[in-house]
Amino acid sequence: MIAFTDQFWPQVGLLLLAFALSTVVGVERRLRGHNGGPGTLAIVGTSSALFVMLSKYGFADVVSDQTSYDPSRVAASVVSGIGFLGAGLILTRRGAVVGLTTAASVWEVAAIGASAGAGLWTLAVAVTLLHMVITFGLRRLSRVLPGPHSHVLIEVTYDDGRGLLRGVLTSITEGGWTIRQVHQQHTTAPPEEEDRPAAVTLELVGRHRADALATSLSGIDGIRRVEILSSGDLE
Repeated sequence: MIAFTDQFWPQVGLLLLAFALSTVVGVERRLRGHNGGPGTLAIVGTSSALFVMLSKYGFADVVSDQTSYDPSRVAASVVSGIGFLGAGLILTRRGAVVGLTTAASVWEVAAIGASAGAGLWTLAVAVTLLHMVITFGLRRLSRVLPGPHSHVLIEVTYDDGRGLLRGVLTSITEGGWTIRQVHQQHTTAPPEEEDRPAAVTLELVGRHRADALATSLSGIDGIRRVEILSSGDLE
């Protein structure tokens, strides 16, 4: 009962702080259309805080002159154990790696929650604010720096046998995009069939919007479909 009256509300306050800060990071991820939304990151941050508080307060009744324990061991385990969740958010789509920032956010939220659970609430708040500076401020800065900042995977389906692929590639490069890889696919339709469809998957980097590129390619005569498979900032 003494632990309830003296420590219960401060401990609950730290858990709520970890929950709130983790949710803020999760909302930022969701608003930007990435995996790892507020639900996932709130669970990670709050659980990390609980682990640290368990290590900090959970074994006080067994400590005596003959026994001792190291509270930092649980915090160290959180750092190593959170890696599996971050790894699950990193995806490889046709040679392109996406999800690195979200995976790093999971790792970051674990640190925020652990800091809140340890009572270092000022550091937890500071790191949350720095996360917003990184994801909004530095991303805007990267857009004004020289070089490409967008990575796009796009699939174009067109009428085969009409020499359209060269026109598609020319249109892309003239639009300011750099082609990294080209994967062409032909259908198994009989050779005598007219207007056989073919598809090409392109990995592009550039400084423009993927939807504008798709609209431009769709206007070419003989293009059947343009599908954006993935689009995002370069990590």
